[in-house]
Amino acid sequence: MIQLKSPREIDVMAEGGRILADTVTMLAEHVAPGMSTLDLDALAERFIRSHDNATPAFKGLYGFPGSICTSINEEIVHGIPSKKRVLHEGDLVSIDVGVGYKGFFTDSATTVPVGDVDAESARLLAVTVDALEAGIGAATTENHIGDIGAAIQQVVEAAGFSVVRELVGHGIGTEFHEEPQVPNYGKPKRLMRLTPGLTIAIEPMVNAGAPRTRTMPDRWTIVTADGSRSAHFEHTVAITDQGPRVLTRRSA
Repeated sequence: MIQLKSPREIDVMAEGGRILADTVTMLAEHVAPGMSTLDLDALAERFIRSHDNATPAFKGLYGFPGSICTSINEEIVHGIPSKKRVLHEGDLVSIDVGVGYKGFFTDSATTVPVGDVDAESARLLAVTVDALEAGIGAATTENHIGDIGAAIQQVVEAAGFSVVRELVGHGIGTEFHEEPQVPNYGKPKRLMRLTPGLTIAIEPMVNAGAPRTRTMPDRWTIVTADGSRSAHFEHTVAITDQGPRVLTRRSA
């Protein structure tokens, strides 16, 4: 069932989105060789809970043990924070974070280079950011869900990378995962029309190699089947008559 939000409810989501944006910014600034993904998790939980009415949305969601997801190199999403997972120079680490605030949720992700990375990894990050922005740009009331996916897919495949097919964006609001699903590929003017009041998480997951995935024995971490690197960027976006409103945009 599609849950449309009132302007007041979207404003509340934007308040939570600012907390989330600050969390993502803080975590990205702390990423460094030698720290563990559990260190990042502890930073995130402490920072989120330091804000009145804010909670880490991932903690316990479907039984997930962490406050954030931390996925390194070939890991696409849902990596579990661990003191054994130490970051090294040249790694890519994807950080996926959700915040609960006054009865609503927001969701955002970024992929951060650990120190200096190779040119192809840097290009993967840049293309995935461009794909996210293309998807957001397509999130207008003249368009459909398929237009978002088509815009993302065009950017990714033009760069020679691939879009993950098994994982998609989603509606978000009073529940962390709501309808509709928001694929990162597709055809224009397909699927549901974008309606004012719809709030969605747009989140391209882009592989340097083939799009196929597999799930690790921990039953959470999803990796590229061919071992290639992956990047993941995400924003929570409200559809409005004035255009897409990004609720989790980080400050410059």
